[in-house]
Amino acid sequence: MSTVTVEQPEESALLRSVGLRVTRPRVAVLQGLRRHPHADAGSLLSAVREDLPQVSHQAVYDCLHVLTDAGLVRSLQPAGSPARYELAAHDNHHHLVCRGCGDLVDVPCQTGVAPCLHAPEDHGFLIEEAEVYYWGLCPDCRSGGYTTTSDGTPAPAPPAP
Repeated sequence: MSTVTVEQPEESALLRSVGLRVTRPRVAVLQGLRRHPHADAGSLLSAVREDLPQVSHQAVYDCLHVLTDAGLVRSLQPAGSPARYELAAHDNHHHLVCRGCGDLVDVPCQTGVAPCLHAPEDHGFLIEEAEVYYWGLCPDCRSGGYTTTSDGTPAPAPPAP
């Protein structure tokens, strides 16, 4: 029996607040992102299918597109990684990305006020947001014997002398 119903008050209110119809796939995608922040589409599909087994791959992509366009979901695309998704918190945070395992975690903005960074030349643009990714190795990868080379790629740590 599916645990997702269209009667999820928080998700339903969120969808209605931006003028979207409340549908089972949209509710399931929002619930999946609550349980799995920073999920890629494939991982999110698996999470959604735990609650809504009949949902198609295309339906999840369509929901992500609609929810991103509506400002409820944020698409993250660190270089060399598949797109990841999170619920849009509108809290001006940035992300740490592990070069070893690809883990992605939230970190607060360094200066706190949007857009958080100021370009020395705006070329006439009205800058609304700055997207920052900090790259490195997470504690698990470091303790697992990884280090980074001079170009930032992960590599096994050299043996201790």
